[in-house]
Amino acid sequence: QVQLVESGGGLVQAGGSLRLSCVASGRTFSSYAAGWFRQAPGKEREFVAAISLTGGRTSYLDSVKGRFTISRDNAENTVYLQMNSLKPEDTAVYYCAAHPTPFKIGADYSYWGQGTQVTVSS
Repeated sequence: QVQLVESGGGLVQAGGSLRLSCVASGRTFSSYAAGWFRQAPGKEREFVAAISLTGGRTSYLDSVKGRFTISRDNAENTVYLQMNSLKPEDTAVYYCAAHPTPFKIGADYSYWGQGTQVTVSS
């Protein structure tokens, strides 16, 4: 079992930045691929970014490429999502996820956090 707790969400103006954190507990986090997803009101949850076990491989949703950066610190059991140049359409609940595999893009992750709200005002 892996427990995931996100933090760092909030209200920010368009063009601003936020850094989301996700702290894992329960198992060796370095054995898990990690990802960030988001769900806006009335929409399905969508993939945002993924990172491999060691951080050497990443993948992003096209609309966030060049603005968002996923990273991880396995010594701290934490995965981050740095979000720059935020837009109102980035408004959503952001979820951290983990899966016992080297790298994963699909949505069928085994473990999920509770989510953190990000609101971008225009």
